[in-house]
Amino acid sequence: MEKRQFDVTALGELLIDFTENGNSSQGNPLMEANPGGAPCNVLAMLERLGKKTAFIGKVGKDMFGNQLKSAVEEVGIDTRNLILDENYHTTLAFVHTYPDGDRDFSFYRDPGADMMLTKEEVQRDLIQSSRIFHFGTLSSTHEGVREATRHAIELAKEAGCIITFDPNLRPPLWKSLDDAKAEIEYGMSKCDVLKISDNEVEFMCGTTDYDKGAAMIQEKYHIPLILVTMGKDGSRAYYKNMRVEVAPFLQENTIETTGAGDTFCASTLNYVLDHGLDDLTEENLKELLTFANAAASLITTRKGALRVMPTREEVESFIASRQ
Repeated sequence: MEKRQFDVTALGELLIDFTENGNSSQGNPLMEANPGGAPCNVLAMLERLGKKTAFIGKVGKDMFGNQLKSAVEEVGIDTRNLILDENYHTTLAFVHTYPDGDRDFSFYRDPGADMMLTKEEVQRDLIQSSRIFHFGTLSSTHEGVREATRHAIELAKEAGCIITFDPNLRPPLWKSLDDAKAEIEYGMSKCDVLKISDNEVEFMCGTTDYDKGAAMIQEKYHIPLILVTMGKDGSRAYYKNMRVEVAPFLQENTIETTGAGDTFCASTLNYVLDHGLDDLTEENLKELLTFANAAASLITTRKGALRVMPTREEVESFIASRQ
């Protein structure tokens, strides 16, 4: 692909993740306001890896929206198509973390500013000047922003972008899980790279046999590269007739898993930017998964995600320390 101004442009939600950070002197949980939202987490990691990124989305013109804009710009993401809306508040998510690092979400988002993006607000030239266009389904939960997302995907198709998709299923945000399924199917019908988690494969394919699930997806949608993340069981890549699995980097220092999937996803997109999608070998896929697993493992040792993504050097030295 010819040289373009941006390596990756992503569209979607940008919100505040309130994560638990100890208790007050009265015994009440203290919540830390972390910048969050999968698309910008992905872009933040790509910036760490030396790529140039941009974000399309909407926040409220309020204290949280201003905080988010500053945080996103601080890590280097271009915000020319980030809109501050005076009429709607920034979306908030409250994250409850379990002892094993897994989590539960409660959302304050009906409506939230991220849902109010319109197709007219999507900057065509920004997408046209990007190598990859990335999206998830949280920007397809409601009619207006769904139209904006689909419009952006079509612009990306016309521009010859590589299209990458992470379903990022959050059941509480959907009026109906049938709607969620339909939007994930739409995303899979449009993408060149699919990053999907084990529970999303189960949701879409009705099986815990991830090879079988990947084969079903491949047969229906003919996606060039499918990556299945399996948490503590590592990850798999399906490409042409190859299936490559790499073990996880488990560690005792995990405190929360927020951002692990996004860090993995970003590492994948970075590899695709560097190597293309046409002639990947088994060795390439192993290298891709090893780096992505290690990066995801590192982010689980840190609170939050967007501001604390690991560098390439940190990931590589972590891999070297485990060999």
